[in-house]
Amino acid sequence: MNRSATALLACIAALMLLVSGALAQEKATAPGADTSSITSELDAATDVAQAAVTLDGVALFHVRGLTAYPAEQRAQAISGRIEALAADRSVPADALHVVEAEDRSNLLVGDRPVMRILDIDAKMEGVSRQLLAEMIHQKITKAIASYREARSARVLAVNTVYALGATLAAGLLLVALRRAFRRLESAAERRFASRIEVVERRSHQLIQAQQLRAIGHSIVKTLCSLIILVIVYIYLNLVLGLYPWTRPLAQRLLSIVLNPLRTMGAGFLDTLPNLAFIVLLTIVARYVLKLIRLFFAGVDQGTITVTGFVPEWAWPTYKIARLCVITFTIVVAYPYIPGSESEAFKGASIFLGVLFSLGSSSFIANMIAGYTMIYRRAYKIGDRIQVENISGDVVEMRLMVTHLRTIKNEEIVVPNSLILNSHVINYSTLARSRGLILHTTVGIGYETSWRQVEAMLRLAAERTPGLLMEPPPFVLQKSLGDFAVTYELNVYCDNPQGMARFYTALHQNILDVFNEYGVQIMTPAYEGDPDAPKVVPREQWFTKPAADSPPTSSEQ
Repeated sequence: MNRSATALLACIAALMLLVSGALAQEKATAPGADTSSITSELDAATDVAQAAVTLDGVALFHVRGLTAYPAEQRAQAISGRIEALAADRSVPADALHVVEAEDRSNLLVGDRPVMRILDIDAKMEGVSRQLLAEMIHQKITKAIASYREARSARVLAVNTVYALGATLAAGLLLVALRRAFRRLESAAERRFASRIEVVERRSHQLIQAQQLRAIGHSIVKTLCSLIILVIVYIYLNLVLGLYPWTRPLAQRLLSIVLNPLRTMGAGFLDTLPNLAFIVLLTIVARYVLKLIRLFFAGVDQGTITVTGFVPEWAWPTYKIARLCVITFTIVVAYPYIPGSESEAFKGASIFLGVLFSLGSSSFIANMIAGYTMIYRRAYKIGDRIQVENISGDVVEMRLMVTHLRTIKNEEIVVPNSLILNSHVINYSTLARSRGLILHTTVGIGYETSWRQVEAMLRLAAERTPGLLMEPPPFVLQKSLGDFAVTYELNVYCDNPQGMARFYTALHQNILDVFNEYGVQIMTPAYEGDPDAPKVVPREQWFTKPAADSPPTSSEQ
């Protein structure tokens, strides 16, 4: 046997000696310990209210009360007289005597009354009044003697020596216990280190050696803490029980710890039926949610079809149905929650409700807006949309916000309530089926034939890659201005994400075509005819540094 195990056994042996000493001391100092049979007889069950007469926290006997003089009040008055008599050392302990009268038995010290025993008291106990008076007389006499002896200088000195010895023993025991557990932990670490590594390898790193060591350390630490608590309890019970002033606390020390545990245990047993109902309700609700999820998963995958219900609505509708089921479950389970009828629980519920109602207005608005946008099918992930002056591709749709990625590769988070209250332009909805129309305008002077202008604009559209030639591009004459005619070129594309690129290439080709044919673009303003047309000759198209740059998409 190693030294750590030997030290642990020594600690346990000392603990047992300390326990035995505490029990012996408690038995020796308990007043009236040899009258247990009388006490049990006096404590016989009765339907009449009764209260205990105590001295130094020890119940001597019980008395009954009347409507006009309750048992508690009578017991307190008698206890006060007995304690005053015990504290007055000028009065001998055997000075208490019984004086019989016709209808009562009086317990007196000289002419000082201590207690009166009536016929009704004896009748309730099932004995004669004289016998009951003699029994109570003996208990009070012994209790007074024990009270005075416990406060004598000799007993207090001896008990102080016992307290110092118990303190020293408890301190040494705690130190030895701490060292023993340290050695035990070190020995266990050395012995099981290799086995822990084997477990880690066999579990393919699922179980970490550090985790096993932490668990072992926690177990040893918990065991050590429990033993320390037991030692501290025994020490306090022993030392507090040595002095009459703290003896009531020592007698209630265990109940102070156990009563809350007993109350919690009794409360748990009382709430078992309600807890069982909540558990069963939770299980049923869980399987209902699984069935609902399977149904909407089938709708989303197309294996289940519902008339008028598009697959994109499947998961949002599932979330709403899940919220309804959970809310219904909570409403049904609420009366069965332990403590739900208490005022504290109701107050906390009202407080949380007020906080939720005050702080969730924007939350509710965004949530409703999110579901509204989903069921309106205003857009979906991947669409190019514009909200007010924000334009970008939808990359994520959440219950509260929508994430947009702009052409500058910026991510913008837009609240759904803003989207709901604003107009939304969706460039992608009809782009793939009917084509998205891109348009741009130019101003050309009246000296140029409109037929030539339209032909040049259509030629520029044909030179722009990525645009659709079917349906064909078309030109609109928007206005006949004071100095120029405004033409609008309309072209089709099926890729809204390429709008910026298409516009750039289209503008490049328009400039090139009009330069080729020597037609001057007069947009945006016109003040007078210049001496030479404002066009770029073809031989100047690639003037440096343009000659060193790679060709654009329209020039390839």
